[in-house]
Amino acid sequence: MSENKINFTKAILDTLPLPRQGQRAVYHDKKTNGLQIRITSAGVKTFCLYRRIKNGNPERVTLGRYPDMSIEQARNESARINALIASGVNPNSDARALKTEITLQELFEDFLKHRRNRNGMYLSEKTKSTYRYDFNSHLAKWGKRQLSQFKDTDFAKLHKEIGMKYSTAANRVMAIASSLFGYATELRLFKGVNPVQGIKKFSENKRDRFLQSDELPAFFKSLAEEPNDTVRDYFLISLLTGARRSNVQEMQWSHIHLDRAEWRIPITKNGDPQIITLTSEVVEILRSRFDASSQWVFPGSGRTGHLVEPRKAWKRVLERAGITNLRIHDLRRTFGSWQAKTGASLVIVGKSLNHKSPSTTAIYARLDLDPVRESVDRATNAMLVAAGLKQSTDVVNFKRQR
Repeated sequence: MSENKINFTKAILDTLPLPRQGQRAVYHDKKTNGLQIRITSAGVKTFCLYRRIKNGNPERVTLGRYPDMSIEQARNESARINALIASGVNPNSDARALKTEITLQELFEDFLKHRRNRNGMYLSEKTKSTYRYDFNSHLAKWGKRQLSQFKDTDFAKLHKEIGMKYSTAANRVMAIASSLFGYATELRLFKGVNPVQGIKKFSENKRDRFLQSDELPAFFKSLAEEPNDTVRDYFLISLLTGARRSNVQEMQWSHIHLDRAEWRIPITKNGDPQIITLTSEVVEILRSRFDASSQWVFPGSGRTGHLVEPRKAWKRVLERAGITNLRIHDLRRTFGSWQAKTGASLVIVGKSLNHKSPSTTAIYARLDLDPVRESVDRATNAMLVAAGLKQSTDVVNFKRQR
């Protein structure tokens, strides 16, 4: 077994000669105390740290295989373990002390449990479910890898691979990965540069689907035939208020003032509260649903206590109506589109949907609810007329349509 001291560089390590069959070559890094690379006759190159423990025998700690572990990563890990040894820790007999660096899987689980959004709220169950699906689909294969072992090329390559078929998913996975490393940096669990930094997103086609005039009759007819009145009313209120689906799912009676025909959402996605004006049709639906025994307008049997994911019911509604390529979130877009079609300005639409942008926020804040209410009434009336449910000003009782 030959031993040599060299300066570890990629060019040198890539061209090191292989030892004879059955033998192993060992090279020592000139820059880092105790860092070795061991090479087998089969060409396997492994970083190790070889150090004498205080008042003990020499110990060898395997760090990782080259080139999966870079030279910089091997040196950083060697420095960390050398510090442990200097403090009297034997890295081989005290595995817990050695494993102070968190793995990607451990980081992800901690992220889901403790991460708060910009409003100071813990992640919703729906958001957690989405994150877990993307992580398990694309990042779990690296779950046991420690954070310092990642290279920026890892994520650039993954982004390209996913993007060959699914550009939006590729961007979403990179956003999750970037958030994970950002979270690790906040907790002082990671000191390097975020390996996702600088990866250019793929262009995405913005979705513009909403219910057209000729689809509304079949859609409302299908809703009237829906046997589950909870999901039926959930879809109706989602459409007739334009509220975000998560806000409608979490709708509480304590936030609704039926006499004023208003619904106050304390915290929305953009961090601000929102007051939604309610049409006569929405007030009628809510009065028929009122149940003092539940805090939720749309109660559910799950852990949250409220409706969470009505996918099966949504599928039933679309199949009966013969409508394709429509998502629940498209009901919100439908509402805004019909406001625009009936003459509402972009400012009014933005106020109604609680959109937020630096250039228009100040204007939104100065608007009162009267022009918003007028626009909401006009848009709702136009949709119901197009659906054949009313002539002009009649209040529709949706339960009579079943």
